[in-house]
Amino acid sequence: MIATLRSLLLVGAMTTASAAGAEATRSILSFDDLRGWAEDDHGAALSVFLNTCGDLKDPDWRALCGVARTYDAEAARSFFELFFRPVLVEDGEDALFTGYFEPELDGARTRTDRFKYPIYKMPPEARAEGPWLSRREILTSDVMQGRGLEIAWVDDPVELFFLQIQGSGRVRLPDGGALRVGYGGANGHPYRSIGVELVRRGILGAHEVSAQMIRAWVRKNPEAGAELLLHNPSYVFFREVSRVAPELGPLGAMNRSVTTMRSIAVDPAYTPLGAPVWVEKDGKEPIRRLMIAQDTGAAIKGAQRADIFFGTGDEAGQAAGKLKDPGRMVLLLPIQRAYALLPDEF
Repeated sequence: MIATLRSLLLVGAMTTASAAGAEATRSILSFDDLRGWAEDDHGAALSVFLNTCGDLKDPDWRALCGVARTYDAEAARSFFELFFRPVLVEDGEDALFTGYFEPELDGARTRTDRFKYPIYKMPPEARAEGPWLSRREILTSDVMQGRGLEIAWVDDPVELFFLQIQGSGRVRLPDGGALRVGYGGANGHPYRSIGVELVRRGILGAHEVSAQMIRAWVRKNPEAGAELLLHNPSYVFFREVSRVAPELGPLGAMNRSVTTMRSIAVDPAYTPLGAPVWVEKDGKEPIRRLMIAQDTGAAIKGAQRADIFFGTGDEAGQAAGKLKDPGRMVLLLPIQRAYALLPDEF
């Protein structure tokens, strides 16, 4: 998956995660209840839906996927309105939208004086059940040395730390080429948010915590910053991803590329992966858009919790890092499935 740990950096202990499968209420809405529905580009949403609907196993979803392939972009709105019903799923928690992205780092396939921080593959012994070595033990010992576990080397340990939080990214090579890395496993230790730790120490206020502020503090205080990064015992390993075309997004939880501003990460306890979801994000820059649930994340817990994919690179990262807004998300389900979820007395 693209970002197993991503939003824990910023929202970490600041939000209440609902227990998977917690009691939820469901109500069927009409498409007229969806604010901005008529103005969206439904053809774009249909294209993203088709990227993953062929992997859905349940017969009703598979049948709809087959039907979807017979619709063109101009008729996409009719497809969704004819075969789906909007279902509002609520678990008592306020809605929260955050953003994620695919970072780009500068690096090389061999170590140099500039590129000296390794992106590691997962060693076989780390796959055993139970926690393996901590981040501190991995980075301050020679346990990884001389084993050919390096995929590439990058020039910035802070960006490497954030790459681990996002779970995937691209490395720009000196010859103008690039390689893509994806999540390859973790050491089994729980994630400890360095943003929360900076607040606990009184260095930052809760309202000040952002990826940009953390980067700036670590770089301004290199020794204390290096120690701060070791506060998080969790360590993420990677794998090289070569089968995804450069122009496509990274792989999500469905093992398909996610799409900028059309793919979201959700809690699959409430929202089936592959399902269309109507997003009504409020805040300074409202979003009214049909997106597809194609990813998950460790901090994405609850019926009204979603992480919006903003794309690749620094600009996408800056936009994603600023997002923490309320709103509403409405799940689109096949008609019979939608009504089957309602109480018998409906």
